[in-house]
Amino acid sequence: MASIQQRRGPNVVGFNGLLQAIADALKLMLKETVIPTNVSSVNYVIAPVMSFLISLLAWSVMPLSSKAFLIDIDLSLLFILTISSLAVYGIILAGWSSNSKYAFLGALRSTAQMISYEVSIALILLIELLFIGNLNIKQIIEYQQFVFAIIPFIPVFLMFLISILAETNRAPFDLPEAESELVSGFNIEYSSMGFALFFLAEYSSMIFMSALVVLLFLGGYLGIIFSNCILDSTILAFKTSIFLFFYIWVRSSLPRYRIDQLMRLCWKSLLPISLALIFLANGFIWSSNTIF
Repeated sequence: MASIQQRRGPNVVGFNGLLQAIADALKLMLKETVIPTNVSSVNYVIAPVMSFLISLLAWSVMPLSSKAFLIDIDLSLLFILTISSLAVYGIILAGWSSNSKYAFLGALRSTAQMISYEVSIALILLIELLFIGNLNIKQIIEYQQFVFAIIPFIPVFLMFLISILAETNRAPFDLPEAESELVSGFNIEYSSMGFALFFLAEYSSMIFMSALVVLLFLGGYLGIIFSNCILDSTILAFKTSIFLFFYIWVRSSLPRYRIDQLMRLCWKSLLPISLALIFLANGFIWSSNTIF
């Protein structure tokens, strides 16, 4: 980000900035945990833990290679969508239990944003699933052995990229924690490891969504003729890092949207376009079945 914005950043600290992450982690761990007096104590403590655990649950069905995965279920993509929709509960609980107007407003914004873009993401993925006919992520990857899904589904891919930025509350759609309006949003009353857990949950979701894009549109761990677990995982990590760079690039380059612009983009742009593409996809499949 410092290089993109032509300013001094953590790269001037330590060994090209490599020690900055360790310094930040130690700082957050060693800070005193301060709990405000008027908060709902139990919910206040549970909220960051819930956010972090939910962000890790979806990784259980993520195939890291053709043979390396924790759980292989037929409805793995549906499971991922379900888990991602639960992430908002930790944010709502944090905003409500903090007994702060800024935190509560941030939580309400996050609720509206995540509900809106959950609908958009589901419809966008439905377009690809109509052709593949399977909700198992491994089967979706195998479907892309001859051609990656990004080629026939380029409009779907672009809409999905926009939607995951909003789904993970990342710039330019980071309205729940807008510093210029809400100071820090839903996590304003948190410090030390409470704040760190929210931070880790956000970045875990960001990495997961980047990997999900790769699995759905870029063939996942597919890359070369022969494969093994280490090679497949390396290919997946490389492709995922491209989209992680995209996340940071967008954050460094684009200004924050207003909340009304964010809602308009979803309900008046992405939703009608995705519905139209679903009708077109159904018509194409029906006409193909009729002809052949």
